[in-house]
Amino acid sequence: MPINIGIIGAGRIGKVHADALCRRIPDAQVLAIADVYEDAAKAAAAQFGIPQATSDYQAILSNPDIQAVVICSSTDTHSRFITEAAQAGKQIFCEKPVDFDLGRIDAALAAVDEAGVLLQIGFNRRFDPNHARVKQAVEAGEIGTPHLLHIISRDPAPPPLSYVKVSGGMFLDMTIHDFDMARFLIGSEVDEIYAAAGVMVDPAIGEVGDVDTAIITLKFRNGVIGVIDNSRQAVYGYDQRVEVFGSKG
Repeated sequence: MPINIGIIGAGRIGKVHADALCRRIPDAQVLAIADVYEDAAKAAAAQFGIPQATSDYQAILSNPDIQAVVICSSTDTHSRFITEAAQAGKQIFCEKPVDFDLGRIDAALAAVDEAGVLLQIGFNRRFDPNHARVKQAVEAGEIGTPHLLHIISRDPAPPPLSYVKVSGGMFLDMTIHDFDMARFLIGSEVDEIYAAAGVMVDPAIGEVGDVDTAIITLKFRNGVIGVIDNSRQAVYGYDQRVEVFGSKG
């Protein structure tokens, strides 16, 4: 049975999800898309054949025909939209992160629990076949006891400064995928973390208080040592690699 969906946010990631939902998932039926910039919503609606475009996300939450929402708006709106969507009884997919503030995160999760709806956060790499194969190798003991984890995560180009200003910075809008993947693959929490970071790609990123290049060292509770290698700009293209080294190779 098709699921009626509304999309909140018609920027870069909103259009990625709209493309997948409208063109690649037969049981998804997108009824509306909202963006604070109405022209962006209208353009996405025309591109993907979505019947309704609006600048008011409440039009999606108040529509009784819409069963689920996909939240692709700016990071600083996520927890509020999650809470309001839960209170409206919608099932929820939200891009990462939930929020910058632990209190607001807890409040949003409490609203989801109280409403009894489903919530998924967009940690897509867990579902990538290559990353899933590494997870399988770790769980099945193919590599023995894990000793070292190395994640390389480099984007092809930095996001616009308007995004950086509200995203929470590289560690919360980009490295968050790597933090999730580290915990997912090793199956243990991180007890110690160290970071060395700088501005090597674009001085303007530093001027708004962020970094664009970093090396992060992780010490897991189970003894595994991990390294995350981040850059906002890999001129040769999107670069995602992961290696888990263990007692058997």
